[in-house]
Amino acid sequence: MKILHCCLSCFYIDNYNYQENMLVREHVRAGHEVLVLASTENYDSQGHLTYGTPECYRGSDGAEVVRLPYRKLGPHALMKKIRAYPGVYQQLCAAKPDVIIFHGACAWELLTILRYKKNYPLVKLYVDSHEDFNNSARSFVSKNILHRLFYRPIFKKSIPYLEKVLCISIETMDFVSGFYGCPADKIEYFPLGGSIFDDAAHAENRKTTREKYCIPKDTLVFLQSGKFDAKKKLAEALRAFQKMPRVDSIQYLISGVLQDDVKAEVEVLLAKDDRIRFLGWKSAQELMQLLCAADVYVQPGSQSATLQNSICCRCAVIVDDVPSHHPFVKSNGWMLRDTTSLEQAFRAAILAFQEERLAQMHMQSLHISRELLDYEKMAQRLTS
Repeated sequence: MKILHCCLSCFYIDNYNYQENMLVREHVRAGHEVLVLASTENYDSQGHLTYGTPECYRGSDGAEVVRLPYRKLGPHALMKKIRAYPGVYQQLCAAKPDVIIFHGACAWELLTILRYKKNYPLVKLYVDSHEDFNNSARSFVSKNILHRLFYRPIFKKSIPYLEKVLCISIETMDFVSGFYGCPADKIEYFPLGGSIFDDAAHAENRKTTREKYCIPKDTLVFLQSGKFDAKKKLAEALRAFQKMPRVDSIQYLISGVLQDDVKAEVEVLLAKDDRIRFLGWKSAQELMQLLCAADVYVQPGSQSATLQNSICCRCAVIVDDVPSHHPFVKSNGWMLRDTTSLEQAFRAAILAFQEERLAQMHMQSLHISRELLDYEKMAQRLTS
């Protein structure tokens, strides 16, 4: 089967474990012929957004990747919002896909995909949506001009031609239904997922990674990762952790990069507690190994796909109480409701570790991942 992943409304980054990478990887692994059409957006070695050059190459996930530039119809800042590219229809005609997955519901080029679908109606077309009011339509201009007057009319034209709109969260389902006007029968829950290690691979990752960072076997490890700005609440988490009893059997690992708005404050907190270790930016593979080595993944602030990866790696979790997290926290962690503070969650995790209940929570995370988050099964849903 020929499958086309259109990453023209979002980025496609080689050597990462984002949804786009994982679905492409699984489709290649299943023997399909896979093409990725992508923008030139990329990350540098420190996780900062950059723009490369248009090119065609074999990507890290095993598919052919064609990177297209934005059309030069205006300034770059405007064109990266409009998301129009040259030559998309020609690429479609050359590829002759059986299935098209258009990642992200907001782009001019969705009109080009619709033109192709009308000419070749047997093609299956999916749009996956990551948009919600946490990450989209947040300002007056964004909501009332960019989304209401530009993205939404394009999206609504596509609805009759779509198999499904694949929504990554409950909040995205609400956004697509309520703000974009998508009928309920076109919406399907399609959460961000991850790769699930078997027992032997998980044990090996855990052992070698703990040895690499000199973490004793009987140590409770908390882990927080990401591109840390104020919304990630890293400083708040560190202050709460520093109130825990100062014992050697607890460590707090941090993987990522500090943004300017939190860097000074976090560096002061790091210097106060030798149980906290800042490891810097890690590759996707290294982060997965760290997740296997950790016991509790901490995400008190804004949402990140690493949460789902942590559950696939059998971590218990401490997360913010938002609707999108509810399907993933079922007796395998703590949600930070008004009555549950970060400090209380840390104490509860430490008690679970001391009472040897944490292993049961790890197995519950594994169960949830197999039920909801297995990218192999999710990729198969798009080709069946």
